[in-house]
Amino acid sequence: MARIMNIDFRQLPLYFAYERRSDSPEQFEGIFHAHQGVEILMVHEGAGTLIVDQRSYDIRPGMICVFQPFQLHHVQVNLSEGVPFVRSIVHYEPPTYEAYFDRWPALRAFFKHMHKGRLVSPCLYDLQGLERLSTILLSLHESLPELSRDDYEAYSLFLISFFRAFKTLWEKQSTHPSGEQESRRLHQAERIMEWLEVRYKEPLRLEQMGKDLHLSPHHLSHLFKEYSGNSISDYVSAKRMQAAVILLMSGDYSVARIAEEVGMPNCSHFCKQFKTHFGSTPHQYRKQWHENSHSKQPQYLK
Repeated sequence: MARIMNIDFRQLPLYFAYERRSDSPEQFEGIFHAHQGVEILMVHEGAGTLIVDQRSYDIRPGMICVFQPFQLHHVQVNLSEGVPFVRSIVHYEPPTYEAYFDRWPALRAFFKHMHKGRLVSPCLYDLQGLERLSTILLSLHESLPELSRDDYEAYSLFLISFFRAFKTLWEKQSTHPSGEQESRRLHQAERIMEWLEVRYKEPLRLEQMGKDLHLSPHHLSHLFKEYSGNSISDYVSAKRMQAAVILLMSGDYSVARIAEEVGMPNCSHFCKQFKTHFGSTPHQYRKQWHENSHSKQPQYLK
């Protein structure tokens, strides 16, 4: 039976695991599942079979796999004494970070292709130059205790460094030519997210969304909740808070101006919602961010 696994990216803007180890079947349950966002899996040790879109791929050390949003997949691992399954995972919601890639058009195109493109294969094997990627993963792992869960700048800079190294590895594979890439068909939940990404600053109107996406308002709400784990209104609220954080960090806009920019003209309501979401007021958040920005940074941020 397939399972939709929901990750609350409102509370965890980037899910990361470094060299996670499983030594016995009791420590690893492989099931058919899908989830929102992009998951990148790097295998350090282990053997088994990966099933993606009804195709099988061998699991072996040094491979990297990309699971696109709501793509059904199953990891079957052969665990035995002396043969553990060790892997690193990077899992993120693309719309949260896409704007950070705007300064580098080629890198942005590659980042976008990983979640919207039709990939010839989700897996890469026998890669040369994995050391750079491993160093970037280790750097984030070592810096995590010092990062807050809402430090979007640190996570975005990690992803930029990660994708620069990953792009080089990907393009060395002859089965993944560069140039114009074919887009895949988006899941309905992704279509809803894309619609919200463009209009989250506007008043939420389910009737208009349903008309544009050719779905009833009730079906929209039910489908989005089932596949993302969040209500549409909660998702919009989280998007506005993420946008507010970026504006707080990147300029000297007043809090009232930021509230208007993210679609919340009532500044008092915005401040209350911001504090509920992050645990501090916008003013406190900005002050704390400026203080922390002068502290020691991970290697990939330098």
